[in-house]
Amino acid sequence: MILEVKGIHTYYGTSHILFDVFLSVDRGEIVCLLGRNGAGKTTTMRSIMGLTRPHSGSVQFHGEEMRGRPPYYIAQKGMGYVPDNRLIFPDLTVRQNLEIANKIPKDFEGDPWTADRIYELFPLLKKLDKHLGGYLSGGEQQMLTVGRTLMGNPDLLLLDEPVEGLAPLVVRDLGEQILKLKEMGETILFSEQNVKFATMVAERAYVIDKGRIQYQGSIEELSANEEIKRKYLMI
Repeated sequence: MILEVKGIHTYYGTSHILFDVFLSVDRGEIVCLLGRNGAGKTTTMRSIMGLTRPHSGSVQFHGEEMRGRPPYYIAQKGMGYVPDNRLIFPDLTVRQNLEIANKIPKDFEGDPWTADRIYELFPLLKKLDKHLGGYLSGGEQQMLTVGRTLMGNPDLLLLDEPVEGLAPLVVRDLGEQILKLKEMGETILFSEQNVKFATMVAERAYVIDKGRIQYQGSIEELSANEEIKRKYLMI
């Protein structure tokens, strides 16, 4: 088990946002946290990454408790986070955006990510090598953000709503690239409201609504569960 979240409660000020949230991710899995807008997906991802500290509960990464640890410590331990607002460096070129994030963890094994490997995964970025980040389209920026995070060689990749606002063709391409990452052995947890995209790439799913986990199971079980989809995913 790479990640195990148990019973976290998270607040924004006095507002109670997450209630007893739980989930887990095994090595090599692609797991999705599904829910409508405002269901608690981003808060869950931020709580795992330490950007919003849970009030109680447990976030264990490789068996070590992360609740209360600062985000930089969690990142150093091997968790990579792709936020929903991308946050690329607009005045740096695509290659500079990638190389500025280059980090090989002390105990890392295998082939580390390089800009050229990122270009193999996202061929479009290679054509944009010298372009400034601020001039990229939304889909291109999303590819760059994922690539930049991979340059840190994380054990676990967190993607917060990776296809929000993207055109259908870009969504399809990004799904194919995420599946390539799985073939490479990457472990991914992503939050999403696009059920079609989730069923294309995920193996297991959790459904969150009003800050509570309402369902967990395989993606096939979720696809067949019309009641859960209708009640919590507006399908």
